[in-house]
Amino acid sequence: MTRSRGALVGVVLLLLAACGACGSTPGSPESGPPVPGAWRLVLRDEFDGSRLDTGRWATCYDWNKNGCTISTNNELEWYQPGQVTVGGGKLTLTAQRRSIRGSDGKVYPWVSGMISTGRDDWYARPRHTFTYGYFEAAVRIPPQGGMTPEFWMMPASRYTPPELDIMEFLGTTRTVSMFVHWKNAEGAERKQRGTFTAPGFPDGYHRFGLLWEKDRLVWYVDGVERFRVTAPERIPHVPMEVILNLAVGLPYTPPPGTDSARMSVDWVRVWQR
Repeated sequence: MTRSRGALVGVVLLLLAACGACGSTPGSPESGPPVPGAWRLVLRDEFDGSRLDTGRWATCYDWNKNGCTISTNNELEWYQPGQVTVGGGKLTLTAQRRSIRGSDGKVYPWVSGMISTGRDDWYARPRHTFTYGYFEAAVRIPPQGGMTPEFWMMPASRYTPPELDIMEFLGTTRTVSMFVHWKNAEGAERKQRGTFTAPGFPDGYHRFGLLWEKDRLVWYVDGVERFRVTAPERIPHVPMEVILNLAVGLPYTPPPGTDSARMSVDWVRVWQR
């Protein structure tokens, strides 16, 4: 049966209207800054190739020396470049139970992966730094216990605070934590936490975003605001690096029988005005 062009257009419009409540996919046009403005995309990686773009990403923190970790958190992993892979349109950070001696002389029971827009060593220049903007990534977290997938930002000065944690899963796969860390007028370190709980985070990709402007910090999960901070002393105003990593043992040790886990990243995007 044939239809006129006008009738076909009408059918399409009806279908679009019916789908107004349909859920968006991680790469859908709905992703992006949640407030209007003259935004420009300043960092975008869709991970469509077969290897990590090392012009955009380092595979360790700024204190890299044949690997790295954050010793003050008593984490169990030593980050290694081999735990970072790109393929099938995604970035994969793999944690494995494998003993390794770090360059700090300690033995770590796990290796894992991370990426950062920072530098290759303490004295190098960071690849990319950002002051204000909208930061978003589509991430699928691992279902295994004892894993801490993170998407966050640290100062290009290499010292924290301040610190912006866009997404952290601390000892749970149901509750995402969102933090801002700062120093108060007396120089004491402080932090404020927001949380959002929902089932199914390990079942697929979810969009985690942060709007960082001079007068506010606003966190989003799948495009919905979940946490807001407006107190002036808590908002950073310094260049920061973007980091995604899969920590192990923070705050709980992986249970017996868990020997590996994977954090997948579909894309990372940064917009600025």
